[in-house]
Amino acid sequence: MEKKTWLITGVSSGFGYELTRQLLESGNNVVGTIQKESETEKIRFFYETYPNQFEYEVLDIADSYTSSKVVEGAFKRHTSVDVIVSNAGYGLYGAAEEVTKKEIDDIIAANLTGSIMFIKNSLSFLRKQGGGRIIQISSFEGQVATPGSSIYNATKFGIEGFCEALSQEVAPFNIGVTIIEPGKSRTSFEYASVKTTGSLSEYDISPAHNYLTRTISPSPGNPTLVAARIIESSNINPAPLRIILGKEAIEETISTLESRLAVYKSQIKTAPTSDYNNI
Repeated sequence: MEKKTWLITGVSSGFGYELTRQLLESGNNVVGTIQKESETEKIRFFYETYPNQFEYEVLDIADSYTSSKVVEGAFKRHTSVDVIVSNAGYGLYGAAEEVTKKEIDDIIAANLTGSIMFIKNSLSFLRKQGGGRIIQISSFEGQVATPGSSIYNATKFGIEGFCEALSQEVAPFNIGVTIIEPGKSRTSFEYASVKTTGSLSEYDISPAHNYLTRTISPSPGNPTLVAARIIESSNINPAPLRIILGKEAIEETISTLESRLAVYKSQIKTAPTSDYNNI
């Protein structure tokens, strides 16, 4: 299989780490980003074991200026960058009323604006080199809204809408776009990469606080297999727009979409009544 160069955000843990490990083991090149210099110890194995295949940059994904420089540098140093993976981000639990404006601003800056700008910064380079693949790590919560995750849902619903429209814009340039929607997986995202907001006791009767009392059990998703499926997707042509990973994730998503479709179908007769020709 042809060796490729991948640019991946957030490689110090979770799916980003596992993607990098598998790609390097199979002979690919990886330009990875970490959020801060103190995370270099987490990726020591990569730069010590694969000094000719791996390089890293420090990038706070919310910093659009640094993001543009990281992307530009990767394309300048390599003949081509074949796959762009927008992976960096985090979760946030809490009812909407409990979340502060700063918490909202921060997660939108990372999960939504940061992801958009990272991808946007790569487009001219991908177009000029004749194509490539963009992979956005989303979540099944980009389709399934859950109480207590309203702000996180907003970022994932938003990035999915962006990527779906983008896929149509860049198709003429041989640029494929794939949204990955994993279910719950056993990565650090469930712990270190999820933040909780202050709790209002009034919401103890609301499902928004279910996360406070639920029994913690191992998630079913295997990050090694998730990463393998993501890598495999990069070789599928044309690029699949969405790939959902996990039994619970696919079941919940189908159920949600069927319910949503039923609502729209129930309005087939009433929706046109707002058109001019119905006056």
